[in-house]
Amino acid sequence: MRVLVVTNLWPTPEAPARGGFVKDQVEALNAIDGLTVELFTFGLGSREYLRAAAAIRARYRNESFDVVHAHYGLCGWSALAVKHAPRVVTFHGTDLAHRYAGPLSRALVRLVDLPAPVSATLARSGLPHARPPVAVLPCGVNLDRFDRIGRAEARTRLGLDPDGRYLLFPSDPARPEKRYDRARSVADRLDATLLAYGQRPPGEVPLLINAANAVLVTSDREGFGLAALEALACDVPVLSTEVGIARLALEGIDGTLCAPFDERTWADALRPHLEQADPRVDGRARAALFDRNRLARRVFHAYEDITEGT
Repeated sequence: MRVLVVTNLWPTPEAPARGGFVKDQVEALNAIDGLTVELFTFGLGSREYLRAAAAIRARYRNESFDVVHAHYGLCGWSALAVKHAPRVVTFHGTDLAHRYAGPLSRALVRLVDLPAPVSATLARSGLPHARPPVAVLPCGVNLDRFDRIGRAEARTRLGLDPDGRYLLFPSDPARPEKRYDRARSVADRLDATLLAYGQRPPGEVPLLINAANAVLVTSDREGFGLAALEALACDVPVLSTEVGIARLALEGIDGTLCAPFDERTWADALRPHLEQADPRVDGRARAALFDRNRLARRVFHAYEDITEGT
């Protein structure tokens, strides 16, 4: 089976952290016997979608694919330039919530063979009127990258105080929907240092997670919620608002919290973690349920389903 993936969610030298979750899925798909994935990536900006469509049309005019798979709603419009192949579009969240991209992304649903939001929550909130078939196809956590590292080692490699009180905001503070202000307020209340991903290179992210006493997912919304799973894969305590799959991911794991943000409640839950030298939770087994290889196999089966009889 030959698949073309079309996306602008992909790491670049200027933005090495962009779209790492899509890259993880493509790598996992390429490891499946009988499946070959070709990749078409392009830049950001409204004009780039039209340029991408023209480039796709020219490059693949005489080629055939069994499936065309776009990541991000607007990329699905560019992917329509490939003819005579079933189309899958993975919706990641912002594409459905954005003021302008949202209506365009939802309009695309009737033109593709399989709309695929990354969570059931996103399907209900972002695609409430979509007709079957709709598949939930998240990207999954990379367990090879995210694993337990000794806290002292992680802090040493990052140049952090070995005895510091650190909390981690696992996103870019500039993204308003991630609610850095909430994480900042609870960190200040507890006299803890708040770390954040920002534009740090991807190689530092597992170190940041393991260096932190706990991870704070304070978002207003998440399409799926990989940050919580990445923390669990490292056995690091995580507190999350009720977004994406957080409730399912954290349910029953001592030392975690999934609840609406309340500064006092969250501070009370965090104090025990800040008082321990290396607080950990039993999270990796739960994260493994959402392993990128397992979820890539689910994507492959979706490809098989929509190509049957074609």
